[in-house]
Amino acid sequence: MEDDLALVERQLGRPPRAFRRVAVRCPYGQPAVTEQRPFDESGEPFPTTYWLTCPHLVAALARVEAAGGVERWTKAAEEDPELAESLRRAHEEQRALRPELDLGVAGARPGAGGLKCLHAHAAFALARPGYLLGERVLAEVEPLWPPSGCCTAID
Repeated sequence: MEDDLALVERQLGRPPRAFRRVAVRCPYGQPAVTEQRPFDESGEPFPTTYWLTCPHLVAALARVEAAGGVERWTKAAEEDPELAESLRRAHEEQRALRPELDLGVAGARPGAGGLKCLHAHAAFALARPGYLLGERVLAEVEPLWPPSGCCTAID
C-alpha cells in the first residue's frame, strides 16, 4: 500500500506544499484532509492549515462555490449570530494553532469580511469538529462520502 504522501500527491495531481500529516481519513481509510505546516519548503507562508484532498469532496464543494456558495455563506454568517460566533471562534482557534502567521481559516486576516474558500472551511470542520459554519457548508454535500467506495485509486 502506498504511503500517505504519495496518495495525497495522486489526489491533488501534484506534490502537496507544506505537508505535515493526514488529519482526517474518509470512511474508506484514505486521506481526506491534510494538515499543512505554516511555511512551505521554500520558507514561504502557507496560510491554510487544513487542506481538503478527497477528490469527491473537492469536486462537491467546487459545485457549491460555483452556485454562489461563498456569497451565500458569507451573508449567512453576517446575518445569523450563531454562525457569526462560530466563524469568530474558528478564526480564533486557527490563529492559536498557528500564531506565527496570525491568520484565520482560509488565511483570513484579522478583521477581514467575508469568506474566501468553502473548501478550507469544510476541511477545518472535518479536522476540528464543532465548527458550526463549516459543518453547515458540509451539509450541502450529499452524500458526504462516495457510497460505492473510495474515489482515490489505490495501487
